Amino acid sequence: MLLHLVKKDLILAKRYLLFMLIFAVLGPLFIYNRLGFASGSFASFLITVLFIEYILFNMVSMHEDKYKGSALLCTTPHTRNSVIQAKYLFILVIFIASFLLYNLAVAIGTTSGMSKLSIYNIGISLLIIAVFFGILIPIQTRFGYEKTKYIFFILIFLTPFTLPAIIELVLSTGIQVHFELPVSQAMKAWIPFVIAFLIGGASMLISIRIFAKQNL
Repeated sequence: MLLHLVKKDLILAKRYLLFMLIFAVLGPLFIYNRLGFASGSFASFLITVLFIEYILFNMVSMHEDKYKGSALLCTTPHTRNSVIQAKYLFILVIFIASFLLYNLAVAIGTTSGMSKLSIYNIGISLLIIAVFFGILIPIQTRFGYEKTKYIFFILIFLTPFTLPAIIELVLSTGIQVHFELPVSQAMKAWIPFVIAFLIGGASMLISIRIFAKQNL
């Protein structure tokens, strides 16, 4: 059931899907060459995946708002819970696809110095995505697409200007934060994934409760 809803979202976003797939490969290469600092690979992937996730999710939300898609879906065998769950699964599917295409970009740009991401950096990227959409989806579910689209549009398009500056500032100041946990180094690398899924799960439950009370 959920996969059918994700497929529906991909069809709704098909106008930009091919462009986003190309951008998932070329975007990191372009951004990395523009950044020019030690964490450029991580920053280039994060900026790229944020853009791709937001543009595709925004396109789906726009179509659903225009044609009352959520209300129509609730007249089908799909439950209200599955409609919300599919939104989060859609975000995860796009993240995985973007990561796989990033590795293709690394293979293409081996001479540029761009490198593969560590497990920890992948987890941090997923965590940031989880926080962003963990806030966006419940707010959009509560207030609707039209009332919220400009807020998140401004935030996402400020990212290429603010994120590299923040990363570079942290690197230049030498700030390091260490948390001593009673787990192995290998386990520590997976902690961002656990936090990301906890945030995503909590956000999904909130969105489900909001959506369940709405009069469609």
